[in-house]
Amino acid sequence: MSIKRKLTFLAVFTGAAVGTMHIVNRVFQYISTADNLIDKDTYQYYSWRFGKIAYTKSGSGRPILLIHDLNVCSSSCEWHKVINRLSKTNTVYAIDLLGCGCSDRPILTYTNFLYVQLITDFIKDIIGERTDVIASGEASSFAIMACANDSTVIDRVILVNPHDLASQAKIPTKRSYMIKYLLLTPIIGTFIYNMKVNKRTIRESLLSLVYDQNSISEKDILTCFEASHKDNTNSKYLFACQKSRFTNANIVCCLSKINNSIFIITGSANPENIVAANQYQNHLPSIEILGINKTKQLPHLEKPEEFAEQVSVFFSEADGE
Repeated sequence: MSIKRKLTFLAVFTGAAVGTMHIVNRVFQYISTADNLIDKDTYQYYSWRFGKIAYTKSGSGRPILLIHDLNVCSSSCEWHKVINRLSKTNTVYAIDLLGCGCSDRPILTYTNFLYVQLITDFIKDIIGERTDVIASGEASSFAIMACANDSTVIDRVILVNPHDLASQAKIPTKRSYMIKYLLLTPIIGTFIYNMKVNKRTIRESLLSLVYDQNSISEKDILTCFEASHKDNTNSKYLFACQKSRFTNANIVCCLSKINNSIFIITGSANPENIVAANQYQNHLPSIEILGINKTKQLPHLEKPEEFAEQVSVFFSEADGE
């Protein structure tokens, strides 16, 4: 075969492969959002400098801000089983982080401090007073850094299964940058994202996060699937930054600075959660830790009544100090 024919064959093959990827991407975009489970009209919106931020507000009383785990599949829906319980005694704000849920997904580099700025600005501009915060998973580091960055915005803090300090401190490498640039390519990057984040992988991930698999419904899975592919799959920009470690931060120095009352709730069925919580307590001995039995990463979904009760007990204790 001549070089000309080889090049022609290669061009045709490459074009067909890219065309197939494009079709697959369009199919994913359609099937993931067809059910419209996340209704944008049920949210209020905060016009932040980097995009519109979706949030809900319910109840009355001292404000509590709920911050979901940083994950392209997650949103304020993560808190749907506890919002009504907490709003009986408090004004409850549940936010969709930038790049998640019904919030905008701008094309930018998502970093830890970007979310620290978002939380700080949201409390100042929307809530308007010092606020209690409950943060889940990776978002725990945003709450801690926000406390250290500005002592006037956050009062008491509850962290739900925060990530271990060592993994959070890992910084981007040359390999990380390569992964980021690959994932950000228009067709190939989107195709890779769709292969990594789809209904099957989301189901497997969610079921691994809970002790009782019956606590996760098919609607939960489909809601996460839709959240991860809204707005032309622009969540891949957040996904790329997470995989490249741009959302990481070393928060050890922040723990030594703050004097907020901090409480950690862990899912006791996962020993790694307890180890991570103990790391925080080693750096800040005043931190209180409580485990909820027969739960893993999402105790607020698995045992919402017990979770809400522990939140009430902690805030009552903090008031009495």
